[in-house]
Amino acid sequence: MLTVDFDRLPVGPGDRVLDLGAGAGRHAFEVLRRGADVVAFDMDAAELEGVAAMFAAMDKEGEIPAGATGETVVGDALGMPFPDASFDRVIAAEILEHIPDDMAAMREIVRVLKPGGQAAITVPNFIPERICWALSEDYHTAPGGHIRIYTLAELQAKLKASGLEIGPHHHAHGLHSPYWWIKCAVGVNNDGHPLAKAYHELLVWDIMKRPAATRIAEAVLNPLIGKSVVVYVRKPA
Repeated sequence: MLTVDFDRLPVGPGDRVLDLGAGAGRHAFEVLRRGADVVAFDMDAAELEGVAAMFAAMDKEGEIPAGATGETVVGDALGMPFPDASFDRVIAAEILEHIPDDMAAMREIVRVLKPGGQAAITVPNFIPERICWALSEDYHTAPGGHIRIYTLAELQAKLKASGLEIGPHHHAHGLHSPYWWIKCAVGVNNDGHPLAKAYHELLVWDIMKRPAATRIAEAVLNPLIGKSVVVYVRKPA
């Protein structure tokens, strides 16, 4: 399930891409399939072990174009172990809402991005996230959880203040917001609740089959209740 639109953030052979806060690697895998060199970067070493294993499996199955490479690096977004201007593209998907000093992380993104390079920044969308916070304290007080809710204007202003040029934006995952509202209402860890379980099965079916009906429904819902907002930015040349 991709949040970033790679038509808006083009990557391909010859590009070096940083997936900041890569987690389980969903965007890193897509970058690698497109023939770019990708670094999956995260604080969670265990998550990155799984990413490295998937990189190896993709290579074994012939899913990686010739010349493309995937590597994993463990570290902190506030002090990344990369030289200045190391990457053509940066993806920071659902990471800034976890970081107390978010602007320091934005400055690090600017530092490692090449002049003229592009980035995609995604965070939870304001209204769906605000509903989750209202329904469940556990949702946003768990260790490592979300510590802020961004408005689009605030996110864009902070990115601009960090030295980035603001480009287009869009919303994603409109079908996923009701799932999280259900989870927050019945208990965020209560995956066995019949309603939460049924909706999760619907989402898995949608991801696997991608039927036209749910694609149309999500396109309609995204601007209204999309779970994520994605902002595309550029470092001045």
